[in-house]
Amino acid sequence: AKQSVAQAIYCLAGSGDEVIIPSPFWVSYPEMVKLGGATPVIAHTGVKESYKLTPAILEAAITDRSRVLILCSPSNPTGVVYTPRDLEEIAEVLRPHDQITVISDEIYEHIVYDVPFVSFGTLDGMKERTVTVNGFSKGFAMTGWRLGYMAGEKQIIKAASKLQSQLTSAPSSISQRAGVAALEMDMDSIRKMVDEFRRRRDKLVEWAQSDPRISCPVPDGAFYLFPDIGAYLGTTTRGGRPIETSTDLCMYLLEDHNVALVPGDAFGSPTGIRISYAAAYDDIVEASRRISAGLSQLS
Repeated sequence: AKQSVAQAIYCLAGSGDEVIIPSPFWVSYPEMVKLGGATPVIAHTGVKESYKLTPAILEAAITDRSRVLILCSPSNPTGVVYTPRDLEEIAEVLRPHDQITVISDEIYEHIVYDVPFVSFGTLDGMKERTVTVNGFSKGFAMTGWRLGYMAGEKQIIKAASKLQSQLTSAPSSISQRAGVAALEMDMDSIRKMVDEFRRRRDKLVEWAQSDPRISCPVPDGAFYLFPDIGAYLGTTTRGGRPIETSTDLCMYLLEDHNVALVPGDAFGSPTGIRISYAAAYDDIVEASRRISAGLSQLS
């Protein structure tokens, strides 16, 4: 799926073009855009917007050079899922700007909790203007099979196929057969996996909400929590180490409390941290305890 996103970008945007990327974003998006010679335009969102791209923020980011909007729902790193109404509002902004194609990264399609999943290309007038990217690593837990796919207008897919023929040719036939088996299997095991993710999410949300200095929208999909820890920036550890950035905080929690988190700096949101709950429930309970212990020692 990552290769599909990259190839779509390379086929749709080049030197002098702009690609709109809502933040927080998956770390590879801006670098893919730069590698293709285009310019990433970051549309900043925060806790106030529940980390969702709003019509006003999108409109402000659009220029005559805009060629692509990248959407990721459910989102990595925030777990945000755009509702049908959210997506329709975005589509309404885009309809007059027919030079813009949407790359809809839907790799977490099957991991949703409290809202329905909607594919952007199903909206009125958006099928022809959407490249849909998906795969098997997340929803089917097939990370090692390295299998993804994209769907879009014939000329875009033809260009992407020509590009891929010079890079990797194709996934192995074994991976392709495994993908077919996943699509044809009973989804009961996936539903059980999602139920367990929900249990872990709820535990982490309970933890985040117990700290008045942390702000965190409840994620409706994927397996990430993205709390805003800005209130802890500008503090100092017991050993006198300053905590000025989310990277500082994550390194402190790793080195002093043995918890691995990803700083929001990497995702274009410097006051956030990403917590993955793709881990055992007991490990999540222990990790949240250690994080709280570490935060309590900052002053």
